[in-house]
Order: sequence, then C-alpha cells, then structure tokens
Amino acid sequence: MADPEALGFEHMGLDPRLLQAVADLGWSRPTLIQEKAIPLALEGKDLLARARTGSGKTAAYAIPVLQLLLHRKATGPAVEQAVRGLVLVPTKELARQARSMIQQLAAYCARDIRVANVSATEDSASERAVLMEKPDIVVGTPSRVLNHLQQNSLVLRDSLELLVLDEADLLFSFGFEEELKSLLCHLPRIYQAFLMSATFNEDVQALKELVLHNPVTLKLQESQLPGPDQLRQFQVVCQTQEDKFLLLYALLKLSLIRGKSLLFVNTLERSYRLRLFLEQFSIPTCVLNGELPLCSRCHIISQFNQGFYDCVIATDAEVLGAPVKGKRRGRGSKGDRASDPEAGVARGIDFHHVSAVLNFDLPPTPEAYIHRAGRTARANNPGMVLTFVLPTEQPHLGTIEELLSGENGAPVLLPYQFRMEEIEGFRYRCRDAMRSVTKQAIREARLKEIKEELLHSERLRTYFEDNPRDLQLLRHDLPLHPAVVKPHLGHVPDYLVPPALRGLVHPHKKRKKLASKKVKKAKTQNPLRSFRHRKERSGPTAVPS
Repeated sequence: MADPEALGFEHMGLDPRLLQAVADLGWSRPTLIQEKAIPLALEGKDLLARARTGSGKTAAYAIPVLQLLLHRKATGPAVEQAVRGLVLVPTKELARQARSMIQQLAAYCARDIRVANVSATEDSASERAVLMEKPDIVVGTPSRVLNHLQQNSLVLRDSLELLVLDEADLLFSFGFEEELKSLLCHLPRIYQAFLMSATFNEDVQALKELVLHNPVTLKLQESQLPGPDQLRQFQVVCQTQEDKFLLLYALLKLSLIRGKSLLFVNTLERSYRLRLFLEQFSIPTCVLNGELPLCSRCHIISQFNQGFYDCVIATDAEVLGAPVKGKRRGRGSKGDRASDPEAGVARGIDFHHVSAVLNFDLPPTPEAYIHRAGRTARANNPGMVLTFVLPTEQPHLGTIEELLSGENGAPVLLPYQFRMEEIEGFRYRCRDAMRSVTKQAIREARLKEIKEELLHSERLRTYFEDNPRDLQLLRHDLPLHPAVVKPHLGHVPDYLVPPALRGLVHPHKKRKKLASKKVKKAKTQNPLRSFRHRKERSGPTAVPS
C-alpha cells in the first residue's frame, strides 16, 4: 500500500522556500495535474497537459519553473542576470493573475526570483524600465511581448530556458496566431516548454508542432467538470425571450438562487440590456465590460469577490466563439464585441465562491459551456449551473450534453423543476421594465461608464489640467438618462408571491422593517404629532402662574 504522504509536495524535492510558500497557501496535497506534471517538468521534459478549469494548472507550471530557476542559480556557474522564463496568456486579466500566483509561490525567494507583467498597453514606459532590470520571469500576452521584442526592450534569443503557454486553446482563437509565429522567431532553438489547456483542439495541436519537442502528453482521466455531488447542472426551457427575463426576475427577486452568481450572455449589448432590466427591480448588478480599462475590470472582480455585488454579468462571445483565423482581433458586429481584444473573462479569472452560473444565453460551443461552468464548484466548493434554452436551441443543447455525458451516456443537464404559470402575475411588471430598456438607453448607459472612466482617469489628469475647457465640456455634457427606474417595481406585494413560496421568501421584509423603524422614531421625536410631553426627571416641577 502506498504511503499517503507520497502525494505531498515535500516528496517532490522542492526548495524549502517553495514548500513554505505552498504551506502558507494552505495546500496540503497537490491536485491531480500538479501531482503528474511537476515531477515530469523537473526532469526537463516538455509537457502538453490538459486539465479542467479550476484544477490548479497555474501552480502546475509555476512551481517547476521556480524550482528549475532556483536550482540553476544555486548550483550552476555564475551568469549574467537575464530573462529565463516566459509565460504567455491570452488576456491581461490572466497575465495579472498568473504573475500574482508566481509571486505568492516565490514569496520566500523574492530576492532571487523577480517576476514582471508586461500586458498593460497603457503603461509601456514603466514596462520598459522594469525590463531593463532583466527580471527572471516575464508574463504577458503574445502581442505585448512581441512588441517589446521588436523594440529590443526585451531580448530572449540567448537567455530563454523555459516557455509556458497557458490556456493554449484560446491563444489562436483570440487571433494571436501571427503574433505567436513572429514571437517564436525571437526565441532560441532549444528551451523547455509547457502547454497548459482545458481542451485539446486543432489549435492546440498546431501549437504543439510549433513549440514542443517530443513532449509528454498528460490527458488526465478526469471529467472536464466536477461530478454531480459537487456540481449540479440544470436546463430550463423558456418558450420566448420574454420568458427568460421573467424567470430570471423571479429567481433573483424571490431569492430562489442564493449566494453569488455569474450571468453569461453572448453580446455586450445584451449585457447592458440585462443590467438595466434588473435595475428596474432594485437588483444591483455590474457588467464586466471589455471596453473599460484593465484596472476597472479588475476592480469590479475585486468588489465581487469582497461581496459588494452578488451578481456579475459577463460575455464570452468575443473569446469563445468561432476561431478568428485570418481576421484581425477586435472586429465584429458593431456594439457586440469588446473593443479590447484581450479582455475576455470566461476563462481562468479567479471569481471567489461563485454559487451559481446562469447561462442566460446558450453558450455558442460545448467548450464555452465547460469554461463558463468552470467558474463555480471550484476546489471543494459546491456549485450549480442553470442554462436557459429556447425550443429552437434544444438541438444545440443536445450536442453540448452529448459531449458532457461521455461514454456512459447518462443525462447531465437535468430539467429544472419550475412551474412558469405560478409567476404569471409578474409578467406585466417584466413587460413594463423591458419597454423601458430601449436601444438608446443601452447606448447611453455604455457611454456613461466610459465618461466616468475619463473623468476619473489618473492618466488624463495632466491633460485636463492643461485643458480645463475640455474637462468642463465633459462634465457639463448632456446628461445621460439610462432606463428610468420606477420605485414601485422594486417592491413585491405578498399576493404576487406564488402560493408554494409564501412564508419561505420575503423579498421586501428588510425594506419593511427599516421603514417601520423610521416611522417609530419620527413619532417619538415629534411632540406635535404625538401630543405627549416628556417630563424632566430632574429639576423643580413647573407651576402655572
């Protein structure tokens, strides 16, 4: 019988400083991908590894990269400081997250290992300054890394030893094919490479031929999503688009779905339509918009993780749709795609403690479904996925379910038991709210967010100081009026609550309690209304003259 401790990190021959960092992160044992990949990587082998989202792929390459660099510095001949590790990711958010993870693992060897992120296009000058110090590991998107290579602010031809392509199956579908081919011309002929991916598709096979040399392929025998005991997956058939909005309203307003949730739609315009619709009912949400700067998007994710928002609306159409080979990134139907081609959020972003993923729009591909569902039920936490489907979309949903069911053919997407007739009383409210969300309201809501970004931009502060008239024009521009919020829609009368749920849900209980407190306080403080005179406890009794 194998020693149970044989699975621990301490038996991998890692540097004590790495083991201490791993212990600080609370990792008692490696995940399956870490257990299989780290020893092979430390032997110097190229890796092509597939593991599901949330399985610990980042640490699976970060730990051996750090170990190999530390071992080289400790035992090898003294050489000039240079960039020896390169991590390529498809989005700026993933670059920021990968750098953060590597820094956490290198917490006790920060003097020996330095990490830089070069994915922020708006801060090229400071990136060049950081690269002049020659960090040991550089993280970035292919386009930004190539830009630095072409400007000679980053030189890898004589120093690179380790190359990582994280979320490899997205790099080509993001339109990075030409950048990757050009970038490889700036690398040495010999280096160790790791390709990490959630799926094996044609793009990954093409990258394998371009980058890897006689690799070991790790295709772990695990399902691409957690099992039914951890992840519950449902489908609900909505006869019309209006039914989708009606059902979503009931689920959120009656708190039938509790905890934090992610709402996925297929276009950015659809994101704002949904947000403005929910605002009519005092349901706070935010849109993760690729048109906004990276810092703003990361701030939204941070606020969501801290509990300021319980619901985030996101789109992955520009990321996980059909591959864009032969096209330039960022071009698509007007208003549907994010202007920033590296702004995808469906993959790899660390949303904390997501209880439910709601596919308000059906995912365009089976892979997209897997990546969306991977945002919940991470680590050992439970989660739920609910997919809204129209009758015309059921054949496509069947294709997704066929991929998920695997060889046993058991149904994965169970029917969500919900009687739509019980919420018919809410339909007139939903129609009222939907009429308020016009195309003009959506356009103005998007403009308003961009305008707020301009007004609060640190980088534009100097410009506005030199051009105060422009600042005044921006501040006093025509006011934007997104959908008019009608206060009565935020209150749900008891008679509208389905009979089966009365006594279980109280959508306005908190509001009523707060209101009653204010009324009571007002009565005690206003003697003109109560006609009561409070006698003084101390002092002489007043005697009428």
